Amino acid sequence: MRVGLYPGTFDPITLGHVDIIRRASMLVDRLVIGVAINRDKGPLFSLEERVVMIEAECVKLSEQTGTEIVAHPFENLLIDCAHDVEATMIIRGLRAVADFEYEYQMVGMNRVLDDSVETVFLMAEAKHQAIASKLVKEIARLDGDVSKFVTPLVNQKLKERLG
Repeated sequence: MRVGLYPGTFDPITLGHVDIIRRASMLVDRLVIGVAINRDKGPLFSLEERVVMIEAECVKLSEQTGTEIVAHPFENLLIDCAHDVEATMIIRGLRAVADFEYEYQMVGMNRVLDDSVETVFLMAEAKHQAIASKLVKEIARLDGDVSKFVTPLVNQKLKERLG
């Protein structure tokens, strides 16, 4: 069984994330969405809220692709999380050159820690390349329309949270 791990904070999950999840699910038999706790980032949504949103968005994708997609909170090293979920592949989404520079360093470190876990990069679709959770939250906080960047469920959750 091919198991992939797609890690992130997902605060909140965006259409860019959904695009990567959809495409990654075609590469594996089981896709684990690693939801990073990362207390340093001070997330807008609690871990539980982020997991619920991810699970809600992934039900349809799982049915469409036939791939099992599950959310898995983690707070340890990414490579340790990969071991915990028996992933042989880490999926990372790229939007811009700046993403690549950071990801390149991360791959190098992970390869030293365990060279049996491959990292696969997927480029976000062109229409999603500018989407970042941080920017979505900022637009929503300033009462802007984020409906082009998130699903209706996430849009509603942002409105409820930010007024």
